[in-house]
Amino acid sequence: MLTLNNPITYIKGVSVQKASLLYAELGIKTCNDLLNFFPFRYIDKTTFYTINQLQPTTAEVQIVGKITSVKSVAQKRGSRLVATFQDQTGSIELVWFKGQKWIKDALRINEPYVVYGKLNHYNGSFSIPHPELELVAVYKKKLQSKMQPVYPSTEKLTNSGVSNKLMRTYVQNLLQQFFDHITESLSQEIIDNFNLMSKREALLNAHFPKSQESLAKAQSRLKFEELFFIQLQLLRKKLINKSKIKGFVFENVSNNFNTFYNDYLPFNLTNAQKRVLKEIRKDVASGAHMNRLLQGDVGSGKTIVALLAMLLALDNGFQATMMAPTEILATQHYIAISEMLANMNIKVALLTGSVRVKKRREIHNDLMDGSLHILIGTHALLEDKVTFKNLGIAIIDEQHRFGVAQRSKLWKKNTIVPHILVMTATPIPRTLAMSVYGDLDVSVIDELPPGRKEVKTVHRFDSNRLSVFKFMKDEIEKGRQVYIVYPLIQESEAMDYKDLMDGYESVSREFPSPKYQISIVHGQMKPADKEFEMQRFVNGETQIMVATTVIEVGVNVPNASVMIIESAERFGLSQLHQLRGRVGRGADQSYCILLSSYKLSEEGKTRLKTMVDTTDGFKIAEVDLKLRGPGNIMGTQQSGVLNLKIADIVKDSKILVAARNTAISLLQDDDNLSKPENSNIKKTFIQLVKTSKIWSEIS
Repeated sequence: MLTLNNPITYIKGVSVQKASLLYAELGIKTCNDLLNFFPFRYIDKTTFYTINQLQPTTAEVQIVGKITSVKSVAQKRGSRLVATFQDQTGSIELVWFKGQKWIKDALRINEPYVVYGKLNHYNGSFSIPHPELELVAVYKKKLQSKMQPVYPSTEKLTNSGVSNKLMRTYVQNLLQQFFDHITESLSQEIIDNFNLMSKREALLNAHFPKSQESLAKAQSRLKFEELFFIQLQLLRKKLINKSKIKGFVFENVSNNFNTFYNDYLPFNLTNAQKRVLKEIRKDVASGAHMNRLLQGDVGSGKTIVALLAMLLALDNGFQATMMAPTEILATQHYIAISEMLANMNIKVALLTGSVRVKKRREIHNDLMDGSLHILIGTHALLEDKVTFKNLGIAIIDEQHRFGVAQRSKLWKKNTIVPHILVMTATPIPRTLAMSVYGDLDVSVIDELPPGRKEVKTVHRFDSNRLSVFKFMKDEIEKGRQVYIVYPLIQESEAMDYKDLMDGYESVSREFPSPKYQISIVHGQMKPADKEFEMQRFVNGETQIMVATTVIEVGVNVPNASVMIIESAERFGLSQLHQLRGRVGRGADQSYCILLSSYKLSEEGKTRLKTMVDTTDGFKIAEVDLKLRGPGNIMGTQQSGVLNLKIADIVKDSKILVAARNTAISLLQDDDNLSKPENSNIKKTFIQLVKTSKIWSEIS
């Protein structure tokens, strides 16, 4: 029985050998895969030329005529095959350098051909090397499209004879054989609401468009569909999480929370923090499972919100845990939280890779008997030996740095899945959040604590270094501290190390001891030495910290007011934004100076200008998304969501919003997709769930 799930060998002309090649190179296994493998550009074949119309400036041409003679011409290396091609107005040469024997055998003299190719002009005469040739009789039988598709390919495919022409033939045969098997996947209501093309017409016109207009309509329909089904999956997953996965009910707000809130809160919460806390309290009291993403810029106060959420768990007889991607960050959270809870009867512990065996055993025992209330740590928390008595909430910081499999280990620590709060200081553009985290509830802390001044950012060229040094001296004179950060690019660690040491020497000359003290931190140092140098800076024993990006996450020095970023053009936008967030943590005015060479790419200029123009992490993230594309921002481990076939979440953000809103209203009206008018959607949805990669346990 013919269905689109058949292997591509069912398509006329596709051999087993070519099929395995297409699978290995492009992941095309079934007829459906090929149908959804779209051209990346189109060649306009609307015009036919006569030979006397050809101009030296014409690029690609299409001519109808006959081959009148064929000969082999010797040249310095080997030979070339030359055919004379004529129409009623003149003649040109067709030339082949490869595959001469089989081409010569295949050519038919004095029969009408359609010839297409790139025009060469040399010594007053025209030729077309390696043209596309088709007998007029065959040409007339084919699906004629004025715009010819060009498909993505690889070197191996081209070398194995899978040319673009052959791909076109495969797709054409597929459409002719399976056209009646293409079924509608959207409801009539959605098609009418958005004035969409039918699925069959859209697929036909995406491969063989009748016109520019029909191509645009086809692409629009297919983009909507692709984004709609992703949103439907994410939103349905969210619905199931809410209804099926029961969460612990934190109904008590008592001693721990209230005492801390009333007596030990180090500062008044901002309205944004209060709003987010309210959202979390509502989640954990509802009986459903909380699965929330907390976004907030560097320094917006996410940690205090996380701590209050953990205290809610404690008030209800549960334990809490917090996982961070690096030892530095985990240690910083541990110190901050321990200090804030110092006067309360709450036991907090730190578990990282460098914790000694004896201490580990102690932690394991205290976790099991419930005497340890809050455990903070790194990946070490995921080890099988780490077992909680009753884990109520798990908080993951900078969660995009953990893989899906790693994260899911954390919620398998309990028979009932603990409430999940994932936090990130890397603001995520709205369209990306909808696509990658569409199954989470999203909270945003969008205001900085009172008294925080915006960091002033300037861009300076290397030639301004002396005035930058003078500015540093003035700030140090006022009792402030300074970071100088050098780029670190793994492939050239030796070069980076040299840059850093050269920089360190020139800074040492300009800021001699004993008047000035300088710390240095880089990736080749032992952890203990790094820790020692950082501690000196934290304690104010050194005024300048020269470092590679190891300080990007997790050093909190309120007295540091200047961040100088060397070779700023070599950093990505989110990295620059994170680094800038290391200063501006105290009450003093802080500064970020971006130093670069004069040689800047257009993208480099855009990045530096964006940093100077705004400190809003979300605006920066939008620019970053446009520059780098979604895959690079989220890291490939995120999920299959972004392996889009035709849509682009940056360029098609309007379609994405429409698709998400449509999916929301559909599920509000028919959450099980059981109404007869939604049968097409349900059928496609079930099929997608079988093959989709996005059904991980949590985004």
